[in-house]
Amino acid sequence: MSATAKALSSKRRQQVLKWLVDPAANFPSQHTGDLIKDGVCVGFIADKLGIAQPSATSQMKILQEAGLVTPTRIAQWTFYKRDEAGIKKALSELSALLE
Repeated sequence: MSATAKALSSKRRQQVLKWLVDPAANFPSQHTGDLIKDGVCVGFIADKLGIAQPSATSQMKILQEAGLVTPTRIAQWTFYKRDEAGIKKALSELSALLE
């Protein structure tokens, strides 16, 4: 199974990608890091998913390995945002597989 297919096989990971399209509408403001420029703190992602932070980190790592999100480390926190170029590439690869 490709990294993209694995990443998209989870409803939770699909939901996170949808939320990250408009982080300001889907997450509260952050003390550290800009929602748009830096991404969303993994703690907020965990809270919104209703899972523990280590579980959210694991989910985000799968998305990162597939090239669908990029992390930014600020102090002790990790922030994630969509990697639009990676998503475009993944869509192209998936389309090629299905043709």
